[in-house]
Amino acid sequence: MPDERADAGRWVVNGATPPPRVAVIGANGHGRWHRRAIAPLHADGRLRLVALVDVRPVEDDPAAPVPPGVQVFTDHRAMLAATRPDVVVICTPPHTHLAIARDALATGADLLVEKPPVLSLAEHEELTWALAAAGRVAQVGFQALGSAALTALTDALAAGRLGTVTGISTVAAWQRPDAYYARSPWAGRRTVDGRPVLDGALANPLAHAVMQCLAVAEALGGATPWPVAIEVERYRVRPIEVEDTAVLRVLFRAGPPVLVAVTLAAEEFVAGEVVVTGTTGQAVLEYPTDRLRLPGDVVTRRVPGRSGLLENLLAHRADPAGVPLIAPLARTAPFTALLDALRAAPEPRLLDGDLVTTVGEGGERVRHLRGVVDVLRRAAERVALPSELAVPWAVAAYRAELTR
Repeated sequence: MPDERADAGRWVVNGATPPPRVAVIGANGHGRWHRRAIAPLHADGRLRLVALVDVRPVEDDPAAPVPPGVQVFTDHRAMLAATRPDVVVICTPPHTHLAIARDALATGADLLVEKPPVLSLAEHEELTWALAAAGRVAQVGFQALGSAALTALTDALAAGRLGTVTGISTVAAWQRPDAYYARSPWAGRRTVDGRPVLDGALANPLAHAVMQCLAVAEALGGATPWPVAIEVERYRVRPIEVEDTAVLRVLFRAGPPVLVAVTLAAEEFVAGEVVVTGTTGQAVLEYPTDRLRLPGDVVTRRVPGRSGLLENLLAHRADPAGVPLIAPLARTAPFTALLDALRAAPEPRLLDGDLVTTVGEGGERVRHLRGVVDVLRRAAERVALPSELAVPWAVAAYRAELTR
């Protein structure tokens, strides 16, 4: 094991404060994305990567080689005891986040927790109290919230360029092969060992679409929006326990509803569009690519610039009063409320037969739901559910009231 004391000297110049010590729990899979974000910050001396944790051997990544002196562990508690990091990145299955977060807070670390941060409002409250008791903070991995394009959109709303906003919707149409659902024991599962997992399109891969809409609703109301009810239809084209296709309508006490129309079984790819409609115009934000079209724009333009969540967290640690967190845990409470409401929803309807086509073989096989993109676009345009559009394969919506 490397000698921490012998190695520490090179990180302190002329008695300056050493950079924050960072560890990643869940270093494989999506954790490699975090390692790539950390690599240039480590090289520049803005942080020091001290440890990686994973239950499997840490995978090589040419874009994020493991620096000399970084310790590798299979147990996060052993890592926390041995390295005492200042910041811990948690990129593990969602149902493990809370327990790992509690352990990291007990050692005095601030957190960057992947989305979804937790899976119920009870867990959200427990983590909130744990943060307060430890005097630490948590940033949540909704990286699209750091987009300059989103800021340009909300600035346009504040300036009245769309008039009175009457609707907020999003359409995202992706494809996921069979291998995606074989990637881990919790993939595509509703529960594991009696614990909620909710690994569906709304909670995991297309959660950013939901959160971007909530951010627009937040900008309209000037505060974190709280949903009062949801209406949702959930579908699947394979034998999984959660949805790969969903249309969700979110209602608020004030302001327009949000309509989320997403699929992982698309015949054509739609990266992810947030459409904001007002009395004097419409804006479209393609959130994965930071492309934006505002009223009066001839073409869609890319708005460069994203604030990295880890960099923002480090800046907040250095200046808590002057640098607010982009995605603090409190800001994600409405998203968690939606997941909480979805936990009691019935099993998604299985669509098969002539409705579904397959392309490819083995792990690369993809299942397409015929005509789904057209259904999603009509739903988003009309702020309606498939059953309200007389879609033949639609089922009655599940409705839930949300309390606070």
